[in-house]
Amino acid sequence: MADKNSRGCLMPMNATDIEDLIREGLPGAEVDIRDLRGDGDHYAAHVIYSGFKGLPRVKQHQMVYEALKGRMGGELHALALQTSVPQE
Repeated sequence: MADKNSRGCLMPMNATDIEDLIREGLPGAEVDIRDLRGDGDHYAAHVIYSGFKGLPRVKQHQMVYEALKGRMGGELHALALQTSVPQE
């Protein structure tokens, strides 16, 4: 269950947790997470994954969101997402 603060609100995720979930869901992915505002609530992620090859960007993003196991919009408020395949 998600951690909640004293007011019962969901606690924001930290960058390491986001990175771990993505790497668990997309084995072998390179993941770079940045906290955009320093508030632990707005992140940017760049995910490089060979499994994205040949897939449209929408499907790539869906795969990342699936790896986050439903945390988008709750514990993870905002994620600016960039995906790509490894350079050959």
